[in-house]
Amino acid sequence: MRPVLPEALQGQIRVEVEPEFREEESAPGEGRYVFSYTVTVHNASRHSIQLMARHWKITQGSGKVQEVRGKGVVGQQPMIGPGQQFRYTSRAILDGPVGVMEGDYTCVDTASQRPFEVAIAPFRLAGPNQVH
Repeated sequence: MRPVLPEALQGQIRVEVEPEFREEESAPGEGRYVFSYTVTVHNASRHSIQLMARHWKITQGSGKVQEVRGKGVVGQQPMIGPGQQFRYTSRAILDGPVGVMEGDYTCVDTASQRPFEVAIAPFRLAGPNQVH
């Protein structure tokens, strides 16, 4: 069973993602399309939280699905205090010019030590001139 968001934190933890196609790092002729994505985790609650783990589901335009799980993000398990935010940038490499990413973060309410998950809504990865 997945840990649920404690009532005191519902609606208080928000994740925003800004994807960007990285043309200078991509090689379309070799089936390599690089995207960066900048994630901002907003903590509008009165509790400190710690981001412990990530889970991403990457669906490529070809239909191929890749799942990525790991501790923290970009080598960190950041503590995010009340009213604070944590921002980082990472990358995904696809074999085609379009895809979709979605996932969740496993966090801990540091006051109660209860784990909970924060959903990350699907977002589109698309190279230039893609209308899919």
